[in-house]
Amino acid sequence: MNMKVNIVNKSNNPLPDYKTLHAAGLDLRASLEKPVTLQAQERALVPTGLYIELPPGYEAQIRPRSGLALKYGISVLNTPGTIDADYRGEIGVILVNLSTQAYTIENGDRICQMVIARHEQAELKEVELLNETKRGAGGFGHTGKN
Repeated sequence: MNMKVNIVNKSNNPLPDYKTLHAAGLDLRASLEKPVTLQAQERALVPTGLYIELPPGYEAQIRPRSGLALKYGISVLNTPGTIDADYRGEIGVILVNLSTQAYTIENGDRICQMVIARHEQAELKEVELLNETKRGAGGFGHTGKN
C-alpha cells in the first residue's frame, strides 16, 4: 500500500520517482535557470521547484546520491536534511563539493534522494540519574576495531 503525498511542481522537470521497484529514495532534480558551478570546497543551495505536504507523523529526509559522492565528491551538506510535515516552502538542497575539481550542476540533474519516513515526537522527562548499562558512557570508538 502506498501513502499519498500532495506535491506542487513549479519546475520544468518530471515529478520525482523511484528508479527501482524496492528503492527507498525518490530522486530529486535541480530546477535551475542557468547552470551552477561548485568550485572545490564550495557549497550552494540548489532549488528543486518542489513543494510537498506530508501527513503528520512523517518527515522527508534529504540524502546524498551515492554516485555523485563517489564519482565527483558531491554531497548534501546537512545530511540527512529534514523536511517537517508542516513545512510548505520550496525544497532546497544544500550541496557541497568535497573534491578538488569544479563540478557543474545543470537543470534537471538528479542531485539527491528524498526518503519519506515515519517518526515519533518524544516527551522529555527530566531525571537526576539514568539507568546503568554495560556500555555506560562509552562512545566514539570505545569498542575498538574488531
